[in-house]
Amino acid sequence: MSLSIHNARLLDPATGLDEPGAIFIDKGKIKDVAKGQSGPHGDAKESLDAGGLCLAPGLIDLRVKTGEPGDEQKETLATASRAAIAGGVTSFVVMPDTRPVVDDVALVRFIIEQARKTAKARIYPSGALTVGLKGEQMAEIGLMADADAIIFTNGDMPIANASIMKRVMTYAASRNALVMSRPDERALSGSGVMNAGALAARIGLSGIPPEAEWIGAARDVMLAEATGCRLVVDQVSTERTLQIIAAARGRGAKIHATVAAHTLFFNERDVGDYLTYCKVNPPFRDEDTRQGLIAALKRGEIDAVVSAHDPQPPEEKRLPFGEAAFGAAGLETTLSALMSLVNDADLPLLDALAPVTCRPADLLGLPQGRLKTGAPADLILFDPGKPWLCVREDLRSRSTNSPFDGRRLQGRVIRTLVGGETVFEYAPAG
Repeated sequence: MSLSIHNARLLDPATGLDEPGAIFIDKGKIKDVAKGQSGPHGDAKESLDAGGLCLAPGLIDLRVKTGEPGDEQKETLATASRAAIAGGVTSFVVMPDTRPVVDDVALVRFIIEQARKTAKARIYPSGALTVGLKGEQMAEIGLMADADAIIFTNGDMPIANASIMKRVMTYAASRNALVMSRPDERALSGSGVMNAGALAARIGLSGIPPEAEWIGAARDVMLAEATGCRLVVDQVSTERTLQIIAAARGRGAKIHATVAAHTLFFNERDVGDYLTYCKVNPPFRDEDTRQGLIAALKRGEIDAVVSAHDPQPPEEKRLPFGEAAFGAAGLETTLSALMSLVNDADLPLLDALAPVTCRPADLLGLPQGRLKTGAPADLILFDPGKPWLCVREDLRSRSTNSPFDGRRLQGRVIRTLVGGETVFEYAPAG
């Protein structure tokens, strides 16, 4: 099928394009990017008038958890895909924190095949760095890479033993494999449940100090420098961690950073009256820290903004704050969180889109994430100013543990295309 989408505001962070025009799609790929064209392409069999909506590459998310295999009551690949396309996410990487852990070739192949059968978004498997995520024995990184695992991580379980981490990085560097690590010194973060500080002390909750992140990041960055490993420092929550990364980059190290969208939107006060939907790790930090991360995003120091989608069923969240599970559903709210920064924090629209399109695509070596002739036609039409109320019961994830529940947001996906085919179309309630 060939399709022309015209009368659109074309947005391509990879080239800085922001002007009216049209896109011609043929056989699942972008055939032509027609700047300034208001009418349909002459060769298209079908046409779609965008009505002035923004037309951008589909979002690429580097960090999504599901429960498949083993905990399908939390989320399956199909339900995560359903939530993703509603949020404009057309490609995402699934974490290996499943039961069993994705630490061998058979499970990598299972994820690929199950996604092919059941999902409408493009799903890429990650592989565990260590067997069972136990941090004791290196997993089959080379074999999993050959089976198309796209990134390697220990998920939410940092490797405590520096010798093992160095060994893993050395091998990964020999394969040019991308490693992603959570910077966390567990001896400091321990049993903490929210940001350490005066607020945590006042409401009687144990804190997770930022020093735990700084020490974890410093160690992993130094090991990556020593081994030549390509490293993504996962879910940075403080500006000082970004300074550690920037210093290493200045010395030529191949270090990158991600930040969770909810970290850019919320601060520690949103925990409020012990709201467990706001219990995430790393925790929401203080307002000054949040503003520092937004400033870093404006400077282009954050390579990817992730949903950090971590579905948890109600029975895991409806507990006292200290006992409730960490995690927040985020696939459907990433774009809106970024649009809030565009509307409220003077973040340029292209700068908001770059860390969810071309930058993660470049990290993973993917052809999508840009409006370019020959690229896959993974696209979204969205209204950056459209207001909507987030109601968790309306979310499409199997688990709806969203910190955005009850929040008025801006920015709504109207249509999502994967390979030139419409996989989601917004239908207003009523």
